[in-house]
Amino acid sequence: MSQSRKASALVVALSSLASVPAYAESSKVLSQNDFVGISFWLISMALVAATAFFFLETQRVAGKWKTSLTVSGLVTLVAATHYFYMREVWVETASTPTVYRYIDWLITVPLLITEFYLILRAIGKASAGIFWRLIGGTTAMLALGYAGEAGYMGVWPAFILSTLAWFYVIYEIYAGEAGKMGTTQAPPAVQSAYKTMRAIVVFGWAVYPIGYFFGYLTGGDPAESMASLNIVYNFADVVNKIGFGVIIWNAAVTSSESN
Repeated sequence: MSQSRKASALVVALSSLASVPAYAESSKVLSQNDFVGISFWLISMALVAATAFFFLETQRVAGKWKTSLTVSGLVTLVAATHYFYMREVWVETASTPTVYRYIDWLITVPLLITEFYLILRAIGKASAGIFWRLIGGTTAMLALGYAGEAGYMGVWPAFILSTLAWFYVIYEIYAGEAGKMGTTQAPPAVQSAYKTMRAIVVFGWAVYPIGYFFGYLTGGDPAESMASLNIVYNFADVVNKIGFGVIIWNAAVTSSESN
């Protein structure tokens, strides 16, 4: 199959996926004043567009970068699928789709953090310890966050422990083995991408505990708190999934064209 036919088939497949409703019988429509619901719809379609872009761009980059760019496409594909369900839950019930969101994060966040390992593998020999430490830290962060939001733990203990797990990931990508390799052994373009990616883990991921705090720890009106929580989480997903992938794409293209 030619590249143009592959591209057309991909676009058609993604378009069909985007049109699948989460519920077979939906009685409600999106209100023009439902800004949380609007954010769910906008982001779900942006994720579809990003998925098509990342998959198509794998044909443009060198072989060592194809896996990284494919993983970026998988991240946005998984997220888009879950956003289709989350937007329907919100429109139908005005409740936070906690289960769907954490299922999404349990798949996409480890994939995102794996990108650090893949980039290090592209520039040299990276130990398996880097991979497992990063995966362990992110999994603990998510599991503890879910325990707090789903009521299995107190919201404050879950918040504190999840934040500590996040700090561990930050330590690894800044001062640990991954950080040292990414800032000393990589070409300039890759070093720049690595530094930007880890800045997203610090500042972009910081949006999630901010959303958690305003959603569960302020003691405000529950409806307003849940609206704030979901808007913050949705904004963070744009930066941390699409933006993260764009950084990897730029590094892949720059490195491929320089060789």
